[in-house]
Amino acid sequence: MATIDEFENYAGEEDFASMLEQFEKKESQRVSEGQIVAIENDNVVVAVSGEKKEGNISIDEIKDANGNLLFKVGDSLPIVITGKRNEQPIISHKKALSKQKIKEYIKTLGDDYKDKIIEGVIVKKNKGGFIVESDGIEFFMPKFAAALKDVNKVEGKHIRACIINVKDEDDSIVISRKRLFEIENSVKKEKIDKIMQQEGLIEGKVKKITSFGVFVDLDGVEGLVHYTEISYKGPVNPAKLYKEGDSVLVKVISYDKAKNRLALSIKGATDDPWKEIENELEVGDAIKVTVSNIEPYGVFVDVGNDIEGFLHISEISWNKNIQSPDAFLKVGQEIDVEVIEIDTNSRKLRVSLKKLLDKPFEQFAKKYKQGDILKGSVATLTDFGAFIKLDGIDGLLHNEDAYWNKNEKCKDLMKVGDEVEVKIVKIDKDKERISLTRKGLIASPADDFAKKYSVDSQVSGVVRDIKDFGVFIKVDGDIDALIRNEDLYPLKKDEIKVGDEINGVISMIDTNNNKIRVSVKRLEKQKERNNLKSFNDNTDDKMTLGDIIKGQIK
Repeated sequence: MATIDEFENYAGEEDFASMLEQFEKKESQRVSEGQIVAIENDNVVVAVSGEKKEGNISIDEIKDANGNLLFKVGDSLPIVITGKRNEQPIISHKKALSKQKIKEYIKTLGDDYKDKIIEGVIVKKNKGGFIVESDGIEFFMPKFAAALKDVNKVEGKHIRACIINVKDEDDSIVISRKRLFEIENSVKKEKIDKIMQQEGLIEGKVKKITSFGVFVDLDGVEGLVHYTEISYKGPVNPAKLYKEGDSVLVKVISYDKAKNRLALSIKGATDDPWKEIENELEVGDAIKVTVSNIEPYGVFVDVGNDIEGFLHISEISWNKNIQSPDAFLKVGQEIDVEVIEIDTNSRKLRVSLKKLLDKPFEQFAKKYKQGDILKGSVATLTDFGAFIKLDGIDGLLHNEDAYWNKNEKCKDLMKVGDEVEVKIVKIDKDKERISLTRKGLIASPADDFAKKYSVDSQVSGVVRDIKDFGVFIKVDGDIDALIRNEDLYPLKKDEIKVGDEINGVISMIDTNNNKIRVSVKRLEKQKERNNLKSFNDNTDDKMTLGDIIKGQIK
């Protein structure tokens, strides 16, 4: 006896069969014989047995797939009368063939037709449902049994459905997708219950690969292996690891009854390598790895045993100007790295390549020493000077070490990329700083001055500044010279003011440090010697400076 549920499931189908029967009776459709009396262009005139008037069919109905005519005038052919228009019968040869096929198919089905599965294509839609064609046979699928999301876009859609009713006398076969889903879900539930009861691992076949994971078939039941459950390395691209038809071992994670989803894991079918890492690896260990993937922000490296580490772009080289990791490393390249972080809880392993390399400063300090002269390029310009790129590191060239003129600055006279020659003044290993100078490699104003003047040469200058230790004067145009306090005699310092002109002689020229000193006192002594020499040259008796002083005292 049928259950209430079964009655409710099939009540619609029986109603439809009744509706179809009434419709066909109303239309008085029947199979008959006809004879071709004329073929005129695209129209075929057929004399219908038992009818007073002739009917017409399209010439396409009597052509084969290649366009050849299958009948000629005088030939008989089966037809279906579907109605009348102005007492003229409406006929179809193709429908007659279709009915004939359906009759033959119904015979082969026999009584055991319930739930037989057919595959076909929806060819058209009518008021009650859809016509589905399979192997030249038309089936009817009512709307209530279609289980289609969008009934307006179905023509051409391939479907699978179950036969739920057959009417021999009406040559009609009714199918249902809804019933097929019920059967499949029932079978699937049984299989899932069996799978969930299984312990250990299950072998399945890859059925479909998507960007978010792999669908695996387990004896007719599909489960999803999310891309995060494929490898302990973390999220991977499934298409790079598998292809449809591959056999895989999986572990069942869960089953969501509400969504009817089976979640599987491939990585769960193997031992967790992070437990081994936790016991065998420590921060500071040097290990050999293989570059597996390169991204703009860093490099992923294969540590082995299904574990991937990450090498950030900042850990590739001591060079801070790396623009892209692929300029230094290639996929498949083996490198030695140092472990700098192990987090087994979040499954993160960070490594460093640069920590196994000498720092650029250390390399520089081994190669060069104080006093070495070398060429570099301007890397950065600042208010206080310029940083010069020298063999991989930057050295600092202060403004006062770059030019003899204290008013000249690097940022005004240099540009980034300019080549300059410098001398190493200091290598500070503790602070990792390189101090440079350029003044020792270019002529100082004192060098040019020394070409025109020497010690004891007389000069005249204008007072530019007065300091506690002496007076600065401008000599030979725009060159500073210092007169120390003790060299001002017989001038009185408190009587000297800026702009005064002072005469003296050169007492020192230091070309290395661009320093010139002038002495008024020395000029006075020089004058005394000259006066004494002139006096002696004009008298017979030679006198000394002492004699002159003695005479003045008396």
